[in-house]
Amino acid sequence: MSYKNVLIAVDLTEESDQVLAKAKHVAESDGAKLALVHVVKPIEHVYGGFGAVGLAGDFSAQMATLEQQAVSHAQEQLAKMGESIGVAADRRFVPVGSASREIHRIAKEEGIDLIVIGSHGRHGLGLLLGSTANGVLHGATCDVLAVRVALKD
Repeated sequence: MSYKNVLIAVDLTEESDQVLAKAKHVAESDGAKLALVHVVKPIEHVYGGFGAVGLAGDFSAQMATLEQQAVSHAQEQLAKMGESIGVAADRRFVPVGSASREIHRIAKEEGIDLIVIGSHGRHGLGLLLGSTANGVLHGATCDVLAVRVALKD
């Protein structure tokens, strides 16, 4: 099967380069266009929902600032990754939300026919895929390639 549009979902860890390399190889083999995505978790999920319980306005503003900083950092990292493998700026996405839902949304909107995502392959059958990779796999309307990444020491 030949792919035309490949979406690479990265978590911005050091292991992301392994996922990028595999996706680039597949895309080059098929002459496919690449796209990159990193989903930023909403800051209220990171800090247990404190922003959602109506605390002081200053606290909410600080939470929004932290979230925007996370988005800016991810955009910078995706720019570096994208430039290294030839992904155009308009094909790099940094949404805020649920990782699997946002990856599915972008895949649908961009006509993606293959999603490439890393999997750490931790021990035990139940941990074969991480929660994000598992969520992407089970809700995708296109093929999903889970790349087994070796953790760097």
